Amino acid sequence: MMDKTFDPAAVEARVSGAWEAEGAFRAGRPERAGAEPYCIVIPPPNVTGTLHMGHALNNTLQDVLCRFERMRGKDVLWQPGTDHAGIATQMVVERKLAADGEPDRRSLGREAFLERVWAWKAESGGAIVNQLKRLGASCDWSRERFTMDEGLSAAVLKVFVDLHAQGLIYRDKRLVNWDPKFQTAISDLEVQQIETKGHLWHFDYPVVDENGAETGAVITVATTRPETMLGDTAVAVHPEDERYTALVGKRVRLPLVGRLIPIVADAYSDPEKGTGAVKITPAHDFNDFEVGKRHGCALINVLDPEARILIDGNAAFLADAAPEAETLALHGLDRAEARKRVVALMEERGRLRQIELNIHAVPHGDRSGVVIEPYLTDQWYVNVKPLAERALQAVRDGQTRFVPDNYEKIFFQWLENIEPWCISRQLWWGHQIPVWYDDEGGIYVAPDEAGALEKAEAARGRPVALTRDPDVLDTWFSSGLWPFSTLGWPENTTELARFYPTSTLVTGKDILFFWVARMMMLGLHVTDRVPFATVYLHTLVRDASGAKMSKSKGNVVDPLGLIDQYGADALRFTLAAMAAQGRDIKLAVNRVEGYRNFATKLWNAARFAELNGCRLDPAFQPEDARQPVNRWALGEAARAVAEVEAALDAYRFNDAATAAYRFVWNIFCDWYLELAKPVLQGEGVDAGLKAETQASIAFLIDQIAKLLHPFMPFLTEELWAIKGAGLPGRGLLALAPWPALAGLADPRAEAEVGYVVDLVTEVRSARSETSVPAAAQVPLVIVGASPEVRARIEAWRDTLVRLARLSDITFAETAPKNAVQLLVRGSVAALPLEGIVDLAAEVARLHKEAAKAEGEIRKIDGKLGNADFIARAPEEIVEENRERRDAESERLARIREALSRLET
Repeated sequence: MMDKTFDPAAVEARVSGAWEAEGAFRAGRPERAGAEPYCIVIPPPNVTGTLHMGHALNNTLQDVLCRFERMRGKDVLWQPGTDHAGIATQMVVERKLAADGEPDRRSLGREAFLERVWAWKAESGGAIVNQLKRLGASCDWSRERFTMDEGLSAAVLKVFVDLHAQGLIYRDKRLVNWDPKFQTAISDLEVQQIETKGHLWHFDYPVVDENGAETGAVITVATTRPETMLGDTAVAVHPEDERYTALVGKRVRLPLVGRLIPIVADAYSDPEKGTGAVKITPAHDFNDFEVGKRHGCALINVLDPEARILIDGNAAFLADAAPEAETLALHGLDRAEARKRVVALMEERGRLRQIELNIHAVPHGDRSGVVIEPYLTDQWYVNVKPLAERALQAVRDGQTRFVPDNYEKIFFQWLENIEPWCISRQLWWGHQIPVWYDDEGGIYVAPDEAGALEKAEAARGRPVALTRDPDVLDTWFSSGLWPFSTLGWPENTTELARFYPTSTLVTGKDILFFWVARMMMLGLHVTDRVPFATVYLHTLVRDASGAKMSKSKGNVVDPLGLIDQYGADALRFTLAAMAAQGRDIKLAVNRVEGYRNFATKLWNAARFAELNGCRLDPAFQPEDARQPVNRWALGEAARAVAEVEAALDAYRFNDAATAAYRFVWNIFCDWYLELAKPVLQGEGVDAGLKAETQASIAFLIDQIAKLLHPFMPFLTEELWAIKGAGLPGRGLLALAPWPALAGLADPRAEAEVGYVVDLVTEVRSARSETSVPAAAQVPLVIVGASPEVRARIEAWRDTLVRLARLSDITFAETAPKNAVQLLVRGSVAALPLEGIVDLAAEVARLHKEAAKAEGEIRKIDGKLGNADFIARAPEEIVEENRERRDAESERLARIREALSRLET
């Protein structure tokens, strides 16, 4: 006997144990040796991470595909693993050292510190793996990889050495995103642009003549970062800005510093912004760096790695300068304090013309929280331009496609304008760069020190002492190799031959550039094949109001909390049902609760079937069913299976979930079981008819379990086990075949039973729309009925009376007066409501409601038609107004439908 209620917590643990004991998710099971391979590599979560809602969405969608393809008979490898997360992991361990009162990283030294990191990883790292298992992720956990395990590390070193030998990796001095707290370069993905209330300071720079004497003229520049003026090497104006045409080619004396710098014409300067003249500081601004390159400007760095003013011993700064004593005193000041001092000094000298309030985006480190500096340093780079060309061509040729396809345009725009990739980081945790230096400036690149020593000795003709580059590689470098390194490359493994290229990549749109593009470029260059056939990019999960989730806002929804409260199946189905292509998910907890109720509905339907003797009959053949209601339900199941298949093949997860939900809740639970009740519970029912109905219901519960399994694996696996208990060779649902119901559609059964369903639905809608009291029984008149319709009505009379709450059903050639008319599949039915409803009052009420809805729509249209509102309002507010308009439009359509019925 089934339990009265479905208990997700108890079921999930038991089902997970059964999957693990069977090795259900292992790729290469003997029975699938000849099957078509299907492979997804998991976007590796950080080893420091815990499951957040983005992980839950991403992994739910991957699991839906993997379970679906596994049931379709493919040999599925969902390759799991974690990323070493250089800066995040180093930060976690450094905090732990501080909390435990132990020496800091530098006091410990590199080797001892790395031992602590590996110890932390063994003890606490990778908690997210168990959380993914709680979600139901059907990865082949026996093949779990780590970006710093022995095999992946060997792959990273080989690629670095090979790219360097090919001239694609080189060392250069360029601007990077610099985190002064961690004192390392970071990627664009690790930079958050935070809107900040600041100022725009207007400074007068004196124009000088050919001899360097001040002419009395000034050019006014506007800046948000006064402290960087110490490194100015030019002033730029737009070539078509007539205010400054006569000044182009002249020089100014940089206040406080005394350096003479040119006025150059460059389209970068915006005549409409600030004063139209901009200071050019190539060593401290990415745009200025490019302007400086165009005009041959010097690069003068005026900050140290901790973002303090650097003057003492700064040869580049002191060259051609005559700094004032107060300027020299700025050395060692933090940039914030230096900003105040520079502004004060400029004001004292009469060079501060104006201060404006200015709201602008300021880059911050997502881990450190401090302002990021564009910083000039020596770093290692990859020349990715030739790699990008191959990736672009692969997409153009259709070797890899994006879903939704609008991301192709974004992919093209980025790769066509790609810059060299900075791959070095000033950290200790990560893949240490395989480069050694000798005392004479020689550089030796090799997979290990022995190889470097051999190269050095060959170059110098004698043994040479070497020092290894202390930097590590950007984590995106190792994760860029993920699709093939996890399968054993550079070894020619069986897995690599069978599962590479992989089939599908599912990931967030926010890492299209940082991960997807890099896997495409490196995969094509290293293996000569695209790493995946399809890239499905999902959007963000936002809160119920549409705001982006963040700890600072306090609106983060914890997926593990939802699993504890409602079960993993409810959360998974919610995410799948809301995963419309290209649209962010607005996650309301009541939606999760609603799909928990859906699970309960199915569980209760299965209990109802059990209580009414519906047992699986191994001899039952669905195509042999004879009763219209059973043939109708079987045909609807076949339609649902086809719709889910088509939707998943097109990555329309929401459509697939909707089709499954519609069949299970609306067709099976609400209609089929209700229509079957007289057969199951009535007296004097033909035994053959009853047995066929019982077998059909049991069969369909099995098909429902299969249909829902990719979305709700725990509930369905439990139902499969309960319903198939004692059947030989039953096995796990996770390894069962996908439903094969093609050919079960029966147009005649659908026409008969579908008419009954539609008639009851129309009557119920009309009653609701015209405010017929729920308990009232009303007559129904079938108008001008054909013989076929008459036969259907007579065959289903008792059911129609019961389900539509009718007092009687009669036939007439014309509709009675004061009756609401219903059009059902080409035939007319009428509900005489005189004496039951005040029709005139109801018409008046509906007209009033229609006017209110129309007024609300006009009000919303006024907002949405206002360009200023669209530009200024938060995205979630704009989206909320659009949704309100859609809701009001639907409501207005229902009101007009009701009016049409009443006024007709």
